[in-house]
This record gives sequence, structure tokens and C-alpha cells, in this order.
Amino acid sequence: MRGGLVALTVLAAVTAVACDDGNGPDVVVKGTPPATPYSGPLYVPTKSVDQSTPQALRTASGAAGRALECDGEIYDGGGPDGWDSRDGGDTPEDGLKLYFDMFEPMLPDHGYRVERREADRVLYSFDVGGRTKVAVVVAKDQKDRPGWGPETNASCDPAELPASFTDSQEYEIWTDKDGRRAPVAEITGYAGAEHCDWQKAHFLDLGRGEDRRTYARDPDGVLDTDIMLTAPYDGDVRMSADAHDTGYRYHDRQLWLTDDRSTAYVRTPDGVEAWPLMKQGPACK
Repeated sequence: MRGGLVALTVLAAVTAVACDDGNGPDVVVKGTPPATPYSGPLYVPTKSVDQSTPQALRTASGAAGRALECDGEIYDGGGPDGWDSRDGGDTPEDGLKLYFDMFEPMLPDHGYRVERREADRVLYSFDVGGRTKVAVVVAKDQKDRPGWGPETNASCDPAELPASFTDSQEYEIWTDKDGRRAPVAEITGYAGAEHCDWQKAHFLDLGRGEDRRTYARDPDGVLDTDIMLTAPYDGDVRMSADAHDTGYRYHDRQLWLTDDRSTAYVRTPDGVEAWPLMKQGPACK
């Protein structure tokens, strides 16, 4: 994400983190300073964009987005969404803690290191393999926002975070044909929402951008087939002769597709399931 910078030294906090007064792991650790930290400005004007493309996320995330060292594209980012007079902290670390309190992101909440410090801004980074995967810039005494608080934030794809973290979250990380963790932006699955009474259904998002498609597993018939699905779900089918193995795996599931991608064939130890393509995204009213 940033050009001309060497990889950061991996944080010991990724694998082992000291305890903070006995109540849990440290939000901020000392770590090992990088040979060359992020050298760009800590303040970069931001603009909110009603899109989630990498370009839009970089525009919205300012300096934090520039500080990332992703293997792929930026996955999420934004700011500032501001704190008020009651929220600002006394220290930069208070500002970082406020970020987690305000936004509750599905990101590691400890093991961050000060990568760069200025009088009124501090860049915190969470590193994996010596590279910044989450960046948060906190600022002091902004207009109508006294004290320290989060200004911009950005993160790489969840698949680039440690498995020890993602395994404890709702992320479903598939692997590709080479056994590498596939980006969530490329493929991921998730259970249906409880408030829709769809928790017995399961969804699979595949592809990027406008090519993103969603398939559904619905063994209990909780989805409206006529309205939501292009075909009924079938839990016991013969593999289509035209299907090919994509190489994607999640535990004992294997994903097979035909060229038209109208159905996701999921092979398991028990046989083959046909997950139909959805007509619309899995959202209920």
C-alpha cells in the first residue's frame, strides 16, 4: 500500500502479549521500532464516498489507508466520524481505545504499536509478518472535539490477519488451490441473520465488485424460493458434467462451478449439494 518502505519488524504481540494490570492483553505494546516507519503525512484530507471500492476506501481513510501494507487491496477504512466533548481521552492510547469503544470493529483490539508520533497525531499499527495490516491515526484537540480520539482508520482483508484472531470471529476464511487463505473480498460464507429467522440457512459470496454473486444453502426451506432464489436448493445431486473444481476449500467443503456460475456445487464427504444463485442479496425487511 505504501511505496518505498521496508517491511516492519513483526510484533511479538501477535503471538504473545503481556497482560495489562491483570485484566487482559495490552492495547499498545512497545514492540520493535521499524527500520523505516511510514513517512507520509499523518493528516490527509478525507472525503466520504458512498462506495466500497478500494479507491473510495482510500479516499475515506486518509493517512491510515496510506500506512497499510496489504498483500491485496484495502478492505475497510474511514473517518473521521468524531468524538464529542465528553469522549476525548487524556492520552493517545485513550484515543485508540476510544476507536474500539465507538466503532466496535471486527479487528484485533490489542497488540498495537506506535509507528509514528507527532505533537497532535499518533499512528498506531497492528502488524502481521512485519507488515501493517491495521492502521489507526488518533488526533488531539480537533475542532469541537477536545482531547485525543480516532481520526482515520484502515485495515487489510481479514484473511491477512492471524488465524488465531479470525478463528475466534465470524469470518469464514476459505483457502485457494494452493492452500493459501483466500481474501474475504473474493470468497466467504456466513450464516443467515437471526432477526430474519434465517439462521438455518447459509450463504456464500463469490467474486469481486460487480461480479460478486451470492449462493444459498437452505436445507430447512427458510428462504422464499420463488422470490429470493433462481432455483430450489438440493442437498443431494449428481455433480454436473460441466462443473470444474475451483480449488476453494473450507474445512470439508469443496467448491465446484460450471462456466455460467448459475449454481454452486459444494462437495462434502456426504455427497454433492447444489446451492442456487440468489436473485438478490440476503437482506430481509
